[in-house]
Amino acid sequence: MSPEPESALGEQTTLPRDNRGGGSEDAAPADIKVVAAGALCWRTRNGELEVLMIHRPRYKDWSWPKGKLDSGETTPECAVREVQEEAGVRIRLGIPLPATVYPVASGMKIVHYWAARIEDGKPHPDGKEVDGVRWCTPAEAHAELSNPSDRLPLRTLEEAHAEGRLRTWPLIVVRHAKAKPRSSWTRAEGDRPLAATGLRQAQAVSRLLAAWLPDRVVSSPWVRCVQTVRPYVKARAVKFKTVDAITEHSAKRKPGKARNAVEALFDKAKPVALCTHRPVLPLTFEVLSQHMPAGLSMGLPDKDPYLAPGEAVICQVSSADDSRIVSLERFRAFDD
Repeated sequence: MSPEPESALGEQTTLPRDNRGGGSEDAAPADIKVVAAGALCWRTRNGELEVLMIHRPRYKDWSWPKGKLDSGETTPECAVREVQEEAGVRIRLGIPLPATVYPVASGMKIVHYWAARIEDGKPHPDGKEVDGVRWCTPAEAHAELSNPSDRLPLRTLEEAHAEGRLRTWPLIVVRHAKAKPRSSWTRAEGDRPLAATGLRQAQAVSRLLAAWLPDRVVSSPWVRCVQTVRPYVKARAVKFKTVDAITEHSAKRKPGKARNAVEALFDKAKPVALCTHRPVLPLTFEVLSQHMPAGLSMGLPDKDPYLAPGEAVICQVSSADDSRIVSLERFRAFDD
């Protein structure tokens, strides 16, 4: 919950965010002792960008909502939880922002940040760790921030706003969770279900997806894919659709139809998650690569098995240009 004191213990440094990580450690450098996450909530008023700051009485400072990971929690989940606990609002994560790294009493600390929009609630302090919240302009925030490293994600947020990359919607691709082995399954391949581990992974996938709150889920109709996304669909009561074209067999016979099914995800320009199979992932990523700059597409998985069971690729698509992907992340749901 409460972050460690951020009084300078030496020269503060910053590192760019590593988007490849997942799980409880999120690919943090080996010398990191504390992993935390938070978000810069933003809005526009009369065309002007504003950001949400919090005041912490313990440190007598203005900062961003953030805190340390709980056991079994990924950094996106942590960011959403901390904002809700400290500022009283439910958010949907947007583009990733640079992580900051600095020394605290126990060693080096990394804080992962995202831009975020408020989906529900009105900001208010929790009355314990936070005794004040305020919307302010970036210029006001730069003047108020007590920790110099906190200005790095703010500058990136400002740049993204100026370049039209801040207002986005998430498109998420999930590989189904761990299924029972093919070698031990004698019935129809489409009926092969998740293993016990896979069912637990499906619950973790649900928690991970909730950081981006997709409004609809598109899935292969095969049992193991449906079981992977079922916990999220039930928990959020979102729209759910199965598409035959993204099953293993259909994609192999008619790859063009599989590509078209992925392309159709862009049509409604609304938050969406797709769950499919390992052999279909190359076709899926081929389509996504056509919607992003070459430098960004290099971050797409390009080697078999592409994603681990229950792992996800998160794309943020520009709301100003609904075919342009502006950020790419990769996270694995917490695996016990």
